[in-house]
Amino acid sequence: MSASTRHRGRRRLVSQEMYETVFGTVYIGLATNVLLVAATLPLLVVLLATDPTVSWPALALLAPLLAPALVAAFAVFTAFSTDGSTAAVRTFWRAYRRHARRALAIGALTSAVVVVLAVDVVAVWGARIGAAAIPVFATLLVLAVLTALVALAATPVLPGVRLRDLLRTSLYLAVRRWYLSVTALAVLGLLAGVVVTSPAIGLGFATAPLLFVVWGGCRVALRSVVPDGATPAAHGTAVPS
Repeated sequence: MSASTRHRGRRRLVSQEMYETVFGTVYIGLATNVLLVAATLPLLVVLLATDPTVSWPALALLAPLLAPALVAAFAVFTAFSTDGSTAAVRTFWRAYRRHARRALAIGALTSAVVVVLAVDVVAVWGARIGAAAIPVFATLLVLAVLTALVALAATPVLPGVRLRDLLRTSLYLAVRRWYLSVTALAVLGLLAGVVVTSPAIGLGFATAPLLFVVWGGCRVALRSVVPDGATPAAHGTAVPS
């Protein structure tokens, strides 16, 4: 075989691998978007069809539906990043069913804390004590959201850890890796803005790529607890207390 023939063969192989990678990435993104919409449809209907300032109690009740959907999406990203798996539908629903109970608990706790803190902010808004209380309430609200985010990313890789320990570790990691946490929060804010202003673009195209960035930041933070996102059972990893 001549050198030129071998070169053409390698070029075709590289082109095929590149094509498969690009196709798989696009498919994972589009499929994850559709699956997220399906898993959170009641919440999205209320959010997009009503005035949130009026329907916020219903939104607070439905907000926990986001939690198992995020866990499932993170599981899809993990499988694709680790093994190149493009079985998005199977991976998503398998993770959803397996971790729904814990994820819903995290989502419900977070929703309750956010509602209480938001009501507290409204209650002291304009009052003399508000200047001192509002920054405290806002900080606690941000910490609650960040703790939940890290806990949801950790749920698939720390399935046997008690919920209390998982939340405590997630709070520790969210504070310790504050730069990653702030970036993830900013990306989530951007995603929420896109979904509210342009639902078709946000839900159809932007959700998976932006959540992938959020998942990447959480995965880096979790490496101090679980190396390379592996399960503790595989590496004898213990959650710090």
